[in-house]
Amino acid sequence: MTTIILIIHLMLAVALVATILLQRSEGGALGIGGGGDGFMTGRGTANVLTRTTAILAVLFITTSLVLGILATRGGSGDSVLDRVVPPAGQGESTLPDVPAPLGGFEEPSVPPAADVEPVVPAPAEPAEPTVPRAE
Repeated sequence: MTTIILIIHLMLAVALVATILLQRSEGGALGIGGGGDGFMTGRGTANVLTRTTAILAVLFITTSLVLGILATRGGSGDSVLDRVVPPAGQGESTLPDVPAPLGGFEEPSVPPAADVEPVVPAPAEPAEPTVPRAE
């Protein structure tokens, strides 16, 4: 439903732009339609184009409001990304649970924290070169 209204909305936008560009401008610099040799006289063309522009504008505003209402209320809550199934290698493991061995369980030896040197990340380089400032 939203897709159909969006397509109609885009078609109305293109038709509205074309209708506005066909009208004769006051200065006469960009007026395409409205020459003396056209199929309609200047006054008849102005009336038809003005009415057409008004009708297209009302339809455009109506579809804008409907799309806004559908986006806030009527739209589906799920996204296309919600339907993506993760590959088998990621996420949960598909291996069966294995019970612990019956014999003695030994803790792995972990070096004490004092023997391990902390890893300090290198400072990030600035995105732009900086200029030294006089103090």
